[in-house]
Amino acid sequence: MKRIAIVGGGPGGLMLARMLELHGMAPIVFERDVHADDRPQGGSLDLHDDTGQHAIRRARLEHEFALAARPEDQGDRLYDANGQLLFESDGIGHNRPEIDRTELRRILIGSLTPGTIRWNSRIVKVVPAGNGYAIVGDDWQEDFDIVIGADGAWSRVRSLLSDAEPIYEGVAFAELGFDSRRHPAIDALTGAGKMFAVGKDSALITQRNGFGHIRGYAGIRAPEEIAAKWRHMSEVELRAELQRSFADWAPTLRKIVETGDIIGARPLYALPIGHRWNSQRGLTLLGDAAHVMSPFAGQGVNLALADAVDLADAIANDEDWSAITAFEETMVKRAAVAAAASADGLRSVFSRNGAQPVLDHYRERAAPQSDLLQCP
Repeated sequence: MKRIAIVGGGPGGLMLARMLELHGMAPIVFERDVHADDRPQGGSLDLHDDTGQHAIRRARLEHEFALAARPEDQGDRLYDANGQLLFESDGIGHNRPEIDRTELRRILIGSLTPGTIRWNSRIVKVVPAGNGYAIVGDDWQEDFDIVIGADGAWSRVRSLLSDAEPIYEGVAFAELGFDSRRHPAIDALTGAGKMFAVGKDSALITQRNGFGHIRGYAGIRAPEEIAAKWRHMSEVELRAELQRSFADWAPTLRKIVETGDIIGARPLYALPIGHRWNSQRGLTLLGDAAHVMSPFAGQGVNLALADAVDLADAIANDEDWSAITAFEETMVKRAAVAAAASADGLRSVFSRNGAQPVLDHYRERAAPQSDLLQCP
């Protein structure tokens, strides 16, 4: 049996492990987290029918997903910086149910054979070894026939296949947290799903999560050095910076940066659209390691889950690496379309024209759901 290593225990890596187990294989997932609850996993995700939900069905996890998903949280609101409501949709009839990242990860972890995930496994490097590759940790090394990089935007595995690095997209983001009971004003503002408030080159966003939580995001167009400073600011310093950036916004909207719990700064980076590499036996990528993009088309995790299903099928049916090479080409083409849409979405939200481009987007897609955001 092929020895298969998956570097990274995010949604894509875990879905790949699940699919490989369904194909009768025994992959190992190397994850740096000490345990499943080691750190916050981020906000809410909307799973698309043809990618994320398709993967859930292929993984035979529909029941678990249905219990954790929130189809009631698919609504949208759009405000301008003056607090004027420009657009509202209740999301009824949409087919992109929300699920917390933590809940999705819990479902996927629970679907795997005990011992599949090697927690607290920091990868130092991946190097050629025999007919495959060796994964090297601080004081250990293990050889594999196939190594898959599912290790995110700053993938260590990607460096063996490509010189590409994520490029700053010109937007500094800060993430905030709210409890709906302690923050009734933010609860009311958010409505049944997510809320965008868009000004000139700036935006405030809130999105309903499970268990009474709301995630908030404050973003501005800024040089990369400003975004880097945000990452090293204390909570007090970052809040003061956000309050200065949104000082002329409506009081109802300023409450987002005034009252939210500061979670951290998240500058937005993306790989070049259409990023590809020369296929190399024994080594491949999926998800953000292959095609990280901004969250403004709601595609990141959906693509990672679809990648996992397709790659597992390719590995199960591969004799000479040609099936995996074909998978890589399919993945690159699919991701390029999504990455272009993500870049367009980012430009629409953070433009000198304020809320108008976003309002135009909502009106064009008036009946179906918006696909403007999948939160980090």
